[in-house]
Amino acid sequence: MYDGAVQDLIDELGRLPGVGPKSAQRIAFHILSADPADVEALATALRTVKEKVHFCAICGNIAESDTCRVCADPRRDTAIICVVEEPKDVIAIEKTREFRGRYHVLGGSINPIEGVGPDDLRIRELMQRLSDSTIAEVILATDPNLEGEATATYLARTIAPLGIAVSRLASGLPVGGDLEYADEVTLGRAFQGRRRLD
Repeated sequence: MYDGAVQDLIDELGRLPGVGPKSAQRIAFHILSADPADVEALATALRTVKEKVHFCAICGNIAESDTCRVCADPRRDTAIICVVEEPKDVIAIEKTREFRGRYHVLGGSINPIEGVGPDDLRIRELMQRLSDSTIAEVILATDPNLEGEATATYLARTIAPLGIAVSRLASGLPVGGDLEYADEVTLGRAFQGRRRLD
């Protein structure tokens, strides 16, 4: 335990996701020994991101204006919406350069243990977007874990009466992986999602 400001900094850093007590301490001492201009640049960047960045009024992605760059892009296919849990998922999908539609960010996943239900997510906003008759397909790209699966199942059942095609991202074996190390669920999904090679 350190005194005053140093301990306060370690405590605040330790509240960040993925930063444990030792990492928080290392970062705090790095900041203490860093050039004051570098520390000021970090503080300015933190203030600026809180002042300028908010969520897109259409999809919920991060944006510095009313709409994000994806929603503002007229070249995107407006008939396909990919539903993701968090803005970081949008970035991951965009890196593939495979998807040319629009997104809808839920802001999390259904997790009864944590007290997160459908009303805590941006599902109502999604349903409003789907009331537009131009939407042809919804791709559910929630995480392949228990919460993501529960969210995808709930969404599929909720969207079904609208007559819109609903698909789920395939999941299975990673490229470069070994079968012997795959868990049963992953291997089972790989079999379910297999495709013909013509």
